[in-house]
Amino acid sequence: MPSEHTQVFSDDNFEKEVLQSPVPVLVDFWAPWCGPCLAISDLIDEMAQEFQDQIVIGKLNVDDHLTVPSKYAVRSIPYLALFSGGKLVDSLVGAVAKAQLVAMLTKHLKEDAEAAPHDD
Repeated sequence: MPSEHTQVFSDDNFEKEVLQSPVPVLVDFWAPWCGPCLAISDLIDEMAQEFQDQIVIGKLNVDDHLTVPSKYAVRSIPYLALFSGGKLVDSLVGAVAKAQLVAMLTKHLKEDAEAAPHDD
């Protein structure tokens, strides 16, 4: 379930909120009947709090919104997809450990920081 720290994504707002975001966005593709999705729900919320100044984190219910999951060939949930610059840059499938998720996020945040123009 989405919390106060996570956004709710849909087929209608995905383009604007995810693909056009100026910062990286982690999308948790989930469904309310999915046990592993519910198992990592607290982890997703925790990551949203810890990374709130660096990344947007939100959830997209695959039962209610079919277009976006189909476009990205989401076959198993939970599917954690990281978007940056309007592109899918990384993903994890399943009830992942916190260390895996943190590693993915920090790797891409570091890459984004290194790719940003520097004032020399």
